[in-house]
Amino acid sequence: MEQAQSIVVFGASGYVGGRLIPALLDRGHSVRAVTRHRERLDGFPWRASVEIVEADALEPETLNAALDGVDAIYYLVHSMGTEDFAARDRTAARNVARAAEHAGVRRIIYLGGLGDGELSEHLASRQEVGRELASGATPVVELRAAVVLGSGSLSFEMLRYLTEVLPVMTTPRWVKTKVQPIAIVDVLHYLASALDVAVDDHHTILEIGGPDVVTYAEMMQRYAAVAGLRRRLIIPLPFLSPGLSSLWVGLVTPIQTLAARQLIQSLANEVVVRDRSASAVIDHEPLGLDAAVRRALHQTMSGDVPTRWSEPDWRPAEPLPTDPDYAGGTLQRDRREQTSAASQSDLYWAVSRIGGGTGYYGVGWAWTVRGWLDQAVGGAGLRRGRRHPERLRLGESIDFWRVVAIEAPHRVVLKADMRLPGEAWLEWEVFDEGTRRVVRQIATFAPRGLWGRVYWWLLVPFHAIVFPRMLGGIVDAAERRAVLQRSA
Repeated sequence: MEQAQSIVVFGASGYVGGRLIPALLDRGHSVRAVTRHRERLDGFPWRASVEIVEADALEPETLNAALDGVDAIYYLVHSMGTEDFAARDRTAARNVARAAEHAGVRRIIYLGGLGDGELSEHLASRQEVGRELASGATPVVELRAAVVLGSGSLSFEMLRYLTEVLPVMTTPRWVKTKVQPIAIVDVLHYLASALDVAVDDHHTILEIGGPDVVTYAEMMQRYAAVAGLRRRLIIPLPFLSPGLSSLWVGLVTPIQTLAARQLIQSLANEVVVRDRSASAVIDHEPLGLDAAVRRALHQTMSGDVPTRWSEPDWRPAEPLPTDPDYAGGTLQRDRREQTSAASQSDLYWAVSRIGGGTGYYGVGWAWTVRGWLDQAVGGAGLRRGRRHPERLRLGESIDFWRVVAIEAPHRVVLKADMRLPGEAWLEWEVFDEGTRRVVRQIATFAPRGLWGRVYWWLLVPFHAIVFPRMLGGIVDAAERRAVLQRSA
């Protein structure tokens, strides 16, 4: 029987942290979730069951309150996708190690990356973080994994898009590299079990993986078979560099080029389990590759995606569209209103469906072209889609937008993640004005420099077509739903 412990989770809103917390709660532990912005956790179903502390591993003065009186730390922080990720991760880990020692924490559990020999910058950084965490007096259990497969994971999304989009592909050498994928459900089991494993070393490293060792090319073929696709024709081209490969991955997957380059550089390393001591201390039978893919596909298709790789923290220090002009310079706005006979809940439902499979309620070709343009300059385009077809959560991505404010059932604000000469938002408000129910839609742009202002005025004619149809489509969808509900 496990002994209940008081646990801190760094990276609570991230892909792994957001799924680990309910697993820890199910085991009877008390959990303190650390986040830079507590509102980021509002949409998680476990929100009311945890204590939330605002802290930042890069700001050591914020860590004392986060670690006061806890038994163990889960460290799931990662800066991948930024140019200076190695330095940021090194500093953050060192800060947490010192704060843990000062607080008398009994154990730090960290999820790092498999690999040995001459490692890529990304994998070398992941292992350096483990050493930095162990530089203090607190014992560290470091779990090292390779490709993590689960609905919404970075590795699964890359595998899925490459395989589904390209029936014939010319590929670089890294598709012949051996990898040992593991299902996210198994990663969570190992992480939760690491609280109680008996370890003798100050820095214990446990390598974890599923039962299958395959090349990346074989993994794509296995995915195709599970997904009911024809066998893919893969033609290796040895001269494709990681830089060129990242552009190729960025073109056909939702992964932005910088993150793709860091991920691909890691795929040049063989990442398989060499040390099987994990199985000696944690009794667990992980899923095979096909079962892991089948599970992830089922959750993706059903919308059961608790967390996604594309949900990093947003910065509230950036101006919001409701800020006065002097807070962030000149703001350009397209503001429209329309009355409706639909209820507030129906109108909010229609707003909440925007993007993904629903699209933008008209002029679909214009949004497709805008997605292509964003992809061409290294952005995500429209390929990220949505986590769920109808429900929103603060901080999640929707195509090339991010949800930065929710006040259900009357207000939603999206901030553009696309590459722009400025900052852009889309906002909807549903409110009563006398006897009328009004939907207000505001597109806001904070231009950066002369080109930002030119960009806005060049798009004004397109806005005159796109934005009225978007607002009208939202109202029409809400009113159709209201009619269907009355006739049901």
